[in-house]
Amino acid sequence: MKKQAHVISHSHWDREWYLPYEKHHCLEVEFMDRLLDTMERDPDFKSFHLDGQTIMLDDYLQVRPEKKELVEKLVKGKRLYIGPWYILQDEWLTGSESNLRNLETGMREAARYGNVSKVGYFPDSFGNMGQAPQILLDAGIDCAAFGRGVKPTGFNNEVAENDNFTSQYSEMFWESPDGSRILGVLFANWYNNGMEVPAEPEEARKYWEEKLAGAMKFASTDHLLFMNGCDHQPVQTDLSQALETASELFPDITFIHSNFTDYCRCLKEEHKEDLAVIKGELRSQETDGWYTLANTASARIYLKQMNARCEALFVRAAEPLAAMAYEWGKEYPHDLLAYGWKTLMQNHPHDSICGCSVDAVHREMVTRFEKAEQVALHIIEESLAYLAAHMDCRKFREMDEEAVPFLVVNPTGYRKSQVAEAVLTVKKYPFKGSTVDACLEKAKTEKLPAYRIVDREGNTVPGRVEELPYAFGYDLPKDRFRNAYFGRRVRVTLEIEEMAPFTMDTYCLLPVEEEGEKENGDSLFTSENTMENRWLSCRVNDNGTVDITHKESGIVYREAVMLEDTRDIGNEYIYFKPVGEAPVLSRNAEAVINRVEDTPLRAAIRAEITMEIPVSADERLSEEIRDLVEFKNRKAGSSKETLFMTVAVTYVLERVGKGLKVEVEFDNQALDHRLRALVKTGLDTQWHYADSIFEAAKRSNSVSPVWENPCNAQHQQLFVNVHEDRGGMTIANKGLNEYEILPEQENTIALTLHRGVRELGDWGDFPTPQAQCLGRQKKEFCLIPHGEGNALYRSYEEAYAFTSELWAAKAETGEGNIPDHYTFLEWSANTLLWTAWKVQEETGDFIFRVFNASEEPDKLVLRTDKRIYRSNVLGEKKEYQEGGETEVRGCGIYTAGLEKE
Repeated sequence: MKKQAHVISHSHWDREWYLPYEKHHCLEVEFMDRLLDTMERDPDFKSFHLDGQTIMLDDYLQVRPEKKELVEKLVKGKRLYIGPWYILQDEWLTGSESNLRNLETGMREAARYGNVSKVGYFPDSFGNMGQAPQILLDAGIDCAAFGRGVKPTGFNNEVAENDNFTSQYSEMFWESPDGSRILGVLFANWYNNGMEVPAEPEEARKYWEEKLAGAMKFASTDHLLFMNGCDHQPVQTDLSQALETASELFPDITFIHSNFTDYCRCLKEEHKEDLAVIKGELRSQETDGWYTLANTASARIYLKQMNARCEALFVRAAEPLAAMAYEWGKEYPHDLLAYGWKTLMQNHPHDSICGCSVDAVHREMVTRFEKAEQVALHIIEESLAYLAAHMDCRKFREMDEEAVPFLVVNPTGYRKSQVAEAVLTVKKYPFKGSTVDACLEKAKTEKLPAYRIVDREGNTVPGRVEELPYAFGYDLPKDRFRNAYFGRRVRVTLEIEEMAPFTMDTYCLLPVEEEGEKENGDSLFTSENTMENRWLSCRVNDNGTVDITHKESGIVYREAVMLEDTRDIGNEYIYFKPVGEAPVLSRNAEAVINRVEDTPLRAAIRAEITMEIPVSADERLSEEIRDLVEFKNRKAGSSKETLFMTVAVTYVLERVGKGLKVEVEFDNQALDHRLRALVKTGLDTQWHYADSIFEAAKRSNSVSPVWENPCNAQHQQLFVNVHEDRGGMTIANKGLNEYEILPEQENTIALTLHRGVRELGDWGDFPTPQAQCLGRQKKEFCLIPHGEGNALYRSYEEAYAFTSELWAAKAETGEGNIPDHYTFLEWSANTLLWTAWKVQEETGDFIFRVFNASEEPDKLVLRTDKRIYRSNVLGEKKEYQEGGETEVRGCGIYTAGLEKE
């Protein structure tokens, strides 16, 4: 058989990167105009792959809406290939459900245009999630193409030539931890190995001799892949002529203007049986380690924090709360959620969420995050208001006519134990029918009663009620003009223990005669700087670190939260410490330590730690950046000038809490540095586990023999864990996506709190002064020690629960159709972690999703009167399930549909 050269035209369109979004947007309009003109004018220009992301059409049609009919014609005619993604995301820094919303949105929108390109397209992802084969196969996609993760790719798209290549061929099988397997295609010569094909014979001969040899070096079949494009590459309008020239010069080769559908079909028909099987995550661990780009996890951490908050609001609040309200008759806000998700996902492309673009890009991202957050909060507020209005709270009116009822909701799939807070307006003085002055006078002078908190049975609940100053407020009724008022508010603090998943419960404030009832119980302080509850004893040391004793296992973690500061003369992509320089540690600091809260429900200690650090790198760094000196060849060091940076670390222990919450605050005025919190585990193990995409990924604590980079920082989602048989330590986080395991320091977990650099990096000189992240910073994480056996998985649940909140809303004392205590769905398992509870647009059914954090199968039990069926990651209906029990395979993702009626 003749060899076939499959030339696939494309342009890898980074929506924003070294130019702001609108500049790239304008260039995209120009690019698309030229593409559509070429496809209309030249029938031999067979097809174009639109980078696997449908957002390119949203952006284009925003300016050229009159072109929609032509676009649809080309998509339906299978000349313009779109999808399956909405955007080309960074897989590590966007959450599990975000990755699915991206796929679901892209496939839904591509189908509306007329055809979905069913290839898992990851051209420039900075490594690939291990569960991609399982996710894609579940969505009906059995082939993926990717550029990174198994072969080193470095500066300006250069592919390194070495023997550290996981597969002999560019084609391989890619297998998820659960055993799901798809065909994988590596861009072994990058996704530009067929760009700018010459049409002139002499140039073409030289070009193709080189390109054909490069492709044949890795191809396992007679089908050779040539990617005709690159980053923002203009359309090659004379490609038809160029391929004609190539066919004349190389008659033994069949040159095809191809597409991924045809190319992958050919591969599946002819691939070798001895293809390598690569398993799980593709993180470039078998390379020299310089260009894994893992340090994008710590570039502009404020973006990661905003993203973590937005994802938590959508996945663990807005969607499940809207589903709860939908159960009781409220319309599910599909369109608002789609709009909110799309707004959020516009911040998820790899050059965006990774923080590796110019400053203007990331300023716009902040606005997008704020917009997405506002949409999520609106859905949450509307859902809570509906539930509160329909709760049956007559029982509280029988207790006292002046009772103030409120509901507390756990919208997550986890049991929640925490000290919850809510601000309630207990009395309103409306302007309507009065005057502003009269309302103000009443708000100032009328005295509120003291309150105690009771549950629906009339039992006193541990907590306190604090009166707040009067404040202006307003209501927005659905059927009339807004109502302004002055209101009297209280802050309610109450202890919630083991609140069941997907549960609503009612409480109320009852007036009492005595002033200011206090919480019942003893202080959690057992000595000056030691806090203790049923599970933990935590002693804050003189240097501001903390010794944690886990009572069940007896393991003591000493001097946890040691601070470490180093210079960083790298860039937004890559951390690089000046060679030979030692870190600055807080070990010998003398911290100023104070109690900041001491109640029976919660205790907190604040340690203020002052470190003397260099103000910046020295003057050589600016010159080396200007001269495009590769980061690892730079000679810059630390400035001789220093400053004092005070870091305030607050340790919070709740009576019902199984973890120690940590809040770190500082005012960063130093340049070119990284700050980390070190948690020494002292545990003897060669492995650790990181929350990844639908996976508790097992990773080695050590590096491969070919690894050169002194730094082995890695990505995490919501937690990282180190354990041995008797127990271990899980660290949960809110938007702190970078960690490193330090095996030479007793398996210390190093959590990155801040990283500031002055340039973008990669292929040019792009200054990024705002990437220094100057100003006030606040970081949050939680140290969760655990015991043996399944206590490991309970610590994972605690970590997930740490990233979500209980929600509260004021109710009325009238009659409603929702019981005063209601659980929407009961479920149980040992090693499964919950990720989604929502309503599917196409069916109107509820969608419940979990994944197995263990390699062993586990039993899922759903207790519901609804009919259950197995669904998939797209929410499609598969086969019905008999009964409420099913087995979830090791590392499996399981999606259940529950019929509404």
